[in-house]
Amino acid sequence: MFQNPLSALNYQCYMTRLLDLGIDHIRNIIMDMAKLSENSVFTAIESYEKGIDVKTQIFEWSEILRVQQEEVADLAIELIARYQPVAGDLRFIRSCLEIAYGFSRFGRYSYDIVDVLETMGYIIDCDKVAVLEMAKKVREMILLSVAALQSRDKDAASKLYEMDDTVDELYRKYLRKAITPSRNEEDENKLEEKTGVMTRRCHASALLILKYLERISDHACYVGDSVNYIVTGVSKARR
Repeated sequence: MFQNPLSALNYQCYMTRLLDLGIDHIRNIIMDMAKLSENSVFTAIESYEKGIDVKTQIFEWSEILRVQQEEVADLAIELIARYQPVAGDLRFIRSCLEIAYGFSRFGRYSYDIVDVLETMGYIIDCDKVAVLEMAKKVREMILLSVAALQSRDKDAASKLYEMDDTVDELYRKYLRKAITPSRNEEDENKLEEKTGVMTRRCHASALLILKYLERISDHACYVGDSVNYIVTGVSKARR
C-alpha cells in the first residue's frame, strides 16, 4: 500500500505546528516567571530596607514560581517525547528547564531573605550599606539576565560573570569585617547595652541575606549561560 506523499507532508507540518505551539507556551510561562521572580527579589530587598512585612506575599509568589517550574518541566518532557525536537528547538526546551529552575530559586531565596527578617526581629537600626550595595548590583544582574533572555543576547553571560565577581568580593569583604574583632567582647557588650543595637544580630542577618543575594547572582549568570547555549549550541563550563 503506497503512502500519499502529500498526506505525509501535511502530517509533518501539522506536528511541527503543534511543537511550535508548545514552545510558545513554554516561552510565555518562562517570561511570566521572569517578571514574578524579579518582583519577588525586589520586594524582599525593599522589605529589608524599609522594615515592612511582606512574608506572606513573598511566600505566595514563591509557590507560584514553584508550580510554574513544574509546569515547564512537564511541558518540556511532553514535547520531547511526543515531537522529538532537534537542533535549536531542542536546545531551547532543554535550556528552559534550567532557566525555570533558576527563576524558581529567585523566589525561594527571596522568601529566605524575608524569613531572616522575621527570625532576627528588630534590625531597623543596623548598618545596611553593605547589603543594599550588593542588592543594587544583583538587581542590575537580574534585569540584564531577563533582557538577555528576551533578546537572545549571547554576550550577556560574560557581562553577568563580571558583575558576579563584584558580588562575590562584596560578600567576602563583609565576611572578613564580621569575623574580625574591632573591640573585645566586653566593650562590644557595653556598646550594645548603650545603643540598643544587637551587633551580632546585625552581622548574622546581613551575612545570611548577602549569601542569598550571592546565590541569586549565580543563578542570573546561569540564565545568561542558558541563553548563550540556545543561540550558539555551545555549553560552557560554569564558574
